[in-house]
Amino acid sequence: MAQALTHSDPHIGDRPRPAKNYLNATTGIWSWMSTVDHKRIGVMYLVAVLSAFFVGGMFALLIRLTLLTPSHKLFGKVLIDADAYNRVFTLHGAIMVFLFIIPSIPGSLANFVLPLMLGAKDVAFPRLNLASFYLWCGGAALAVTSMIFGAVDTGWTFYTPYSTTTQNAVGLMTMAVFTLGFSSIFTGLNFIATTHKLRAPGMGWFDMPLFVWGTYATAIIQVLATPVLGITMVLLALERAFNIGIFDPKIGGDPVLFQHFFWFYSHPAVYIMIVPGMAIISEIIPTFSRKTIFGYRAIAYSSVALALLGFLVWGHHMFVAGQSELATVIFSALTFLVAIPSGVKLFNWLATMYKGNISLETPMCYAISFLLLFAIGGLTGIFLGALSTDVHLTDTYFVVAHFHYVMMGGTVIAFIGGVHYWWPKITGRMYNEKWGRIACALVFIGFNMTFLTQFFLGSKGMPRRYYNYLDQYQPLHAFSTFGSWVLGLGLFIVAAYLLASLRKPMDAPDNPWGGTTMEWLTSSPPIEHNFEEQPVLEHEPYDYRPKVKKHA
Repeated sequence: MAQALTHSDPHIGDRPRPAKNYLNATTGIWSWMSTVDHKRIGVMYLVAVLSAFFVGGMFALLIRLTLLTPSHKLFGKVLIDADAYNRVFTLHGAIMVFLFIIPSIPGSLANFVLPLMLGAKDVAFPRLNLASFYLWCGGAALAVTSMIFGAVDTGWTFYTPYSTTTQNAVGLMTMAVFTLGFSSIFTGLNFIATTHKLRAPGMGWFDMPLFVWGTYATAIIQVLATPVLGITMVLLALERAFNIGIFDPKIGGDPVLFQHFFWFYSHPAVYIMIVPGMAIISEIIPTFSRKTIFGYRAIAYSSVALALLGFLVWGHHMFVAGQSELATVIFSALTFLVAIPSGVKLFNWLATMYKGNISLETPMCYAISFLLLFAIGGLTGIFLGALSTDVHLTDTYFVVAHFHYVMMGGTVIAFIGGVHYWWPKITGRMYNEKWGRIACALVFIGFNMTFLTQFFLGSKGMPRRYYNYLDQYQPLHAFSTFGSWVLGLGLFIVAAYLLASLRKPMDAPDNPWGGTTMEWLTSSPPIEHNFEEQPVLEHEPYDYRPKVKKHA
């Protein structure tokens, strides 16, 4: 793996701060709206996806508050009725998946740091990059419109035949998802071309940072899988508009066909969500362990393996949907197989930490949280891949807990860790470390209170998505709701001290953590064209780690 710097000196490369950087090189709202600078686009994506996260999170807190008691009453009044509850959990899922988790890391952090890590001035197609952001905005606008004009209540999976026959705004929401899919494809194409064509002189494939490997593998999934979702949404819209028998059995369609189409995209989409999170962890752990990553090539190959195997396991979502016994057994075996690349990453991260000089700054706290939470999410996925247990656990809160441990405990925790890791580089400012650690502890405790409880709910037979439930489940539901408040408090504290840091003068050194990749060679925040001089990697004879020469 290429190392631009060494771990020994955290502030190596510091220099007087340039008067001009990407934030103040040009001014005015139009300069941002029309920018083709990958860093500004990354910042705009960051603001946009965090706004979606806030809205989706508010819906999540409303869901948990509604389920606090079987009567759904707060201060003697019913909080929301069953129909409103269906709309709320649908919007929570759709916003979190399509507007936040899928674009969060590729759109914001990867957009900002990937060209810097490669020693490039920008992405391969800057205007396409800006177009992808505006497509995201267009998809978000359609989604918001669907909320205003008859909110969708199908669940975020839009299962047929209900979604083809209901009179609410499913059509608008599916068009929103279709538009967001194009945004994802454009981003993926850009990252693939950038990785192939814009690496710094001397940087080979196995000199690239592991974050680039993870982003590259994610881009492959985005480009290959997302068109399937787009076609599925178009077919659903056509059936609703023209009563064509595609998915509705009343007019000759097949609802199981929709499930095959949807999960053929949506299981690879799980890896669109989690592989970038893993890539962030692959940068944070060696930096704060003061060690070179253990098993660099194994981690790089495992990212590609996850991308490829992710296309082969969609059928495990359909064990009780009536598919053949042979197909069910094959998908179960493939589900176990996909655990191997994830295990490779986990054990290599632990080996990197072994005997390392570990420094528990806030990004590392989130990385350690990720290791614990993702391990639980991954292991419970094995239970759902086993036929004998999946039949009992399907469509229960066990599935909800597993999904959130992988997505929230994995992707979102890694995303928050990555925001903290690159915050000094993005903004030029350091945040309050004490509050960072406190907030991380609250997020970790609150998350486990909320979702570990749901494994027990599911194993006891509590179905997911249900508005009404038996009194015997109330204590566990109440504990889960209390946990959501702790989790929400931790996230609000994160927002508070990060925003507070923006009011300070720029005080971040060029390399505050002692990182070893190329983004730490430039100023904090970077200049408009990233580097004063083109960085070049040169290999010394018999030395695996390349050295940096700062100019061509």
